[in-house]
Amino acid sequence: MDLRSELLKSIWYGFTALDLEKSGKVSKSQLKVLSHNLCTVLSIPHDPVALEEHFRDDDDGPVSSQGYMPYLNKYILDKVIEGSFIKENVDELCWTLTAKKNYQTDKTSSTVLPEKDAFRLWCLFNFLSEDKYPLVMVPDEVEYLLKKICMAMSIEFNCVELEDFFSQDSVQQSGITVWVFLEMMNSGKMTRGIDQSIISMAIEEVYREIVGDVLKEGYLWKKGQLRRNWKERWFTLRPSNLSYYTGEDRKDCQGNIVLDGKCCVEVLPDRDGKRCMFCLKTLSKTYEMSASDTKQRQEWTSAIQTAIRLHVEGKTSLHKDLKLKRREQREQREKRRQSKEEELLRLRALQEERERKLAELDLLKEAQKQAQVLLAQDEQRRRQQHEQLQRALEVQLRDAEEARVSMQAEMVLKEEEAERQRKRIKELEEMQKRLEEALQLEIKARMDEEAFRYAQAGLLAEEEEKMKALMSLQEEQEEYILKTQREKQELKQEMEVKSRSLDEAQRQLEEVRANRHRVDQDVVAAQRKLRQASTNVKHWNVQMNRLMRPIGPGEKRPSLGSSFSSFQIPTQRDPGLRLRRRSGSEDQDEESKENVDNRAGCDLEKRHSHASNGDMDIP
Repeated sequence: MDLRSELLKSIWYGFTALDLEKSGKVSKSQLKVLSHNLCTVLSIPHDPVALEEHFRDDDDGPVSSQGYMPYLNKYILDKVIEGSFIKENVDELCWTLTAKKNYQTDKTSSTVLPEKDAFRLWCLFNFLSEDKYPLVMVPDEVEYLLKKICMAMSIEFNCVELEDFFSQDSVQQSGITVWVFLEMMNSGKMTRGIDQSIISMAIEEVYREIVGDVLKEGYLWKKGQLRRNWKERWFTLRPSNLSYYTGEDRKDCQGNIVLDGKCCVEVLPDRDGKRCMFCLKTLSKTYEMSASDTKQRQEWTSAIQTAIRLHVEGKTSLHKDLKLKRREQREQREKRRQSKEEELLRLRALQEERERKLAELDLLKEAQKQAQVLLAQDEQRRRQQHEQLQRALEVQLRDAEEARVSMQAEMVLKEEEAERQRKRIKELEEMQKRLEEALQLEIKARMDEEAFRYAQAGLLAEEEEKMKALMSLQEEQEEYILKTQREKQELKQEMEVKSRSLDEAQRQLEEVRANRHRVDQDVVAAQRKLRQASTNVKHWNVQMNRLMRPIGPGEKRPSLGSSFSSFQIPTQRDPGLRLRRRSGSEDQDEESKENVDNRAGCDLEKRHSHASNGDMDIP
């Protein structure tokens, strides 16, 4: 915080004190008086011409703070020279203006602070307040100031009253104004039971330490440079110098030691009847001093080293540096708090996401349970179908056992059928001979075809001559090629549609094949059992043929006929034969479907090849 910012804080109170209507504007006559007084206390030459020109009476209306700032910066603050004036006089001027309007106290109360102490607290408030208007002090700085005052009074700081005060919503949101702070100090809650003189001394000590940049004050014994005698002096340490006076009233200054980076402080052994000695070395002189005890010597040496360090670092005030550090710490705490809040929000979002995923997982588990129930029901249905099929096979086996007897009668018919087959074989042999004759004729025809091919080669030579004539048709052919390409695009789209239909048919065909495979397995099992039954029938038929004698033509076998009269020829209603025919018909249907699909695929490929090559038939 530079000198201009410190002055602006005090001047802001003076400007607002003149704003009686609280409209943010001050009359020009009052601003003239304020500017004249500021020039006086700041030791700046008066410029009545600029003052009168800037605030002419013929202008309309009062002036706001924004309108007063250009004049204040150009004609007053820009001309301020640090060290040429006493800043306390500026503060007293602004305090006098603002206290009349805002600082109203009960004079009869014993807890009300004196005017001088209130002024010093006002200066401390301005020093520790934030650099934004209206001026407020954050709770951390209030606590820091109160702790410093309590430490100066050698009492323990009571945090309960301050926490109750900070718990108010207005304090948490906007901070504490100086008038609220002074009202809190006048209430006596923080200084209950303490003598007023002690409070005043503590406030003065804190004021000199923070506002006056006094690092340490107190009595020390100093050894003279000429007479070399020891005298007790009141020392005041600031970041730039170490001054000593005859008394603590600081009226008679006996000397001033300028501190810089080349100074150093050393602890000396006890001698000359003095104890707790130390010395301050500069480029030109060495100052020997003695403290009252070891603690005081340690405090003085540490304070002097701190002053030298601040001078080396280019800092003019210890408490300004500490204030900046505290502000940085508050900003870091605020950033950490915001980061924690963001982390909590992120964790809360993650928790909500986790809960949502858990809910989705529960839904998936519920769906899985339902799928398992459906799967169990499907498995139960398949088992029932298997049991029904097994019962049907058992019925077929019983029917096959009953048909075993009828099969014996069928064997007679089979013999007759075998005779007819032998006749059929003879006819086939004759047909084979006729086919061989036809093959010879085909060979002869192919030889004739070779002769025709030789003749065709001659015709090809003539065709080459005709190709020249075909070149005239090239333009027409190119137009036809364009047309064919458009048809090719349409054909591609049609092929894609048919391809999707073919995929769907293929999927249905796979399902039909899977069903047929299961049925084939069942049929194979039934056929295996049927073959077993047929083998048994053949075995008994052979045994019966051995016992029967051959019968000549015209003879009758009434006994055998009567014994086989009960046998029946299996009809198409037989379940075993019906399964055979059904499986055979399904195989034929699937083969016919495959042939149709293959033929359709070949036709599509031929059309695609003709469309891509752009061929055309010429009559």
